[in-house]
Amino acid sequence: MEYKVLGKSNLSVSSIGFGGIPIQKTNAEEVKKLLIRCEELGINFIDTARGYTVSEEYLGYAMEGRRDKWIIATKSMARDKASMLKDVEISLNNLRTDYIDLYQLHNVKTEEEYSQVLSEEGAYNALIQMKEEGKIGHIGITSHSLDILKIAIESGRFETIMYPYNIVEKQGEELFKRSKELNIGVIAMKPMAGGALRDGSLALRFILNNENITTAIPGMATFEEIEENSFVGNNITPLTSEEEEKILEISKELGTEFCRRCGYCGPCPQNIDIPSIFVLKAYKERYGLPEWAETRYASMKYTAKDCVACQSCERKCPYDLPIVKMLKEVRNCFNE
Repeated sequence: MEYKVLGKSNLSVSSIGFGGIPIQKTNAEEVKKLLIRCEELGINFIDTARGYTVSEEYLGYAMEGRRDKWIIATKSMARDKASMLKDVEISLNNLRTDYIDLYQLHNVKTEEEYSQVLSEEGAYNALIQMKEEGKIGHIGITSHSLDILKIAIESGRFETIMYPYNIVEKQGEELFKRSKELNIGVIAMKPMAGGALRDGSLALRFILNNENITTAIPGMATFEEIEENSFVGNNITPLTSEEEEKILEISKELGTEFCRRCGYCGPCPQNIDIPSIFVLKAYKERYGLPEWAETRYASMKYTAKDCVACQSCERKCPYDLPIVKMLKEVRNCFNE
């Protein structure tokens, strides 16, 4: 397995990490078996989150007695100091550990949210406090917004960033280059484009051939996925001209109706969070997490049913996606 240093953290992480979303559909005993196999194949980095229901708990059970073999990253949507302090303690308890290697601000979407987490009573200061107490080792940030991460990496406050990167979503490449220049670790999320990519080996090799990427975190819930993904991490080879042509074909094919979650379609006049809605549709249809997706969708104040087909989003979308049509498909998906 190839290992890289995760930016300023100096943590040596496997080029393929264990994405903790899909294990929600398994059980604790199965996750323990999966992690043992990951260890055997050289995977040493785990990414999970407070928002992934039982993911932290399953992983805590699975790692008990073998904590030293793993570099753990988790994250929280908390935006204020008190809530973040509480969430870090919950994560420590769930993961059955007295320290977490990397704790991340999860999915910071807007400049308003960014300012909130960095305020005196914001979540970032909670992480600073937890770092001083030795309960977390390093601080990162995740987002689907290029603009937010461009600000974040120049601030000097974060040791890692996490952003989508795959055959279809390449808009972050300049961000990754700048991050490496600043010695900030880059974690590539959504390597399989939310389950839209079928050739997993090609998808991961595309990512790992980018020298600015530190690690990719495909979600894994089966032994087959672990074997296939770890093989790539153990055998990183340059892409052939034929494979590069295939990548272009895949990108063109998916590009007609694939949301990159850039956010340029907003703000929606009806207050619909369009990118998040498309993500939930993918979780229900391709990730095999229908109940989780439905619960989250039902909690949204504005959903696809509120679309009035004004086409404001389509006029702003840089990829010319038929968003109104895609929102109708979301309504069918969630039986609205």
